[in-house]
Amino acid sequence: MKRICIVGISGKLGQYIVEHALARGYEVTGVCRPESVGKLDRFAGRITIHPGRTADRAVIAKATEGCDGVLVVLAPWGVQDYASGTARAVLDLAPPEARLIFSCGWHISRDGRDRYGWKIRAIVAIGGPILKALRLVDLDDQVRATDLVFASSRDWTVVRGSDLEEGESEGLPVWARHVGDPILASNLTRRTDFALFMVTALTDPALIREAPAITGRNGASVRANAPQVTGAVQARQ
Repeated sequence: MKRICIVGISGKLGQYIVEHALARGYEVTGVCRPESVGKLDRFAGRITIHPGRTADRAVIAKATEGCDGVLVVLAPWGVQDYASGTARAVLDLAPPEARLIFSCGWHISRDGRDRYGWKIRAIVAIGGPILKALRLVDLDDQVRATDLVFASSRDWTVVRGSDLEEGESEGLPVWARHVGDPILASNLTRRTDFALFMVTALTDPALIREAPAITGRNGASVRANAPQVTGAVQARQ
């Protein structure tokens, strides 16, 4: 793994991904909206930026050329199929052997076996239609995007994040295959550790075609259900 592309590089999560990738010696290229390029000034001279919409197929083709891995922040902005368009472009145009790592929220389900708490159900059932009516966010489009990924035969991972907070790294989050697993109940991850999990997934074959739901490794639910956690990743059925 030498060269990676970060699609959605200018956001908070994207910038943390940059930090972890550079620390590991990766050559980093990325895609962000032209108006957001300035957010990446602190990385000047160390990364290559391709300004454009993340759903722009020409931009994705150019940015991912020669990349060993592509990390994609699937943002459900607007009502013009932004997330699904981004996923489709990456799946179609990234190099055939590239590892593809996507991020999304816990509300995504691969097999329908997830058990959601009231907070997530309320956000999806009540907040989702309101945000869509305001033309701000389309949660359904993020579902369409991940359905495209799940149906793909490529080497993908979909990382489903909990609530996020800022702060110093606690180390790699733990994960389970289904939301509702008691180990995930704390529902809180440092944003830098979410990014760390995505970068680590690039070289972890155990995560190929998995949709891990993650939470911070120091949460009370982790201590209660996996008191001997010492490794980075705990796979649970």
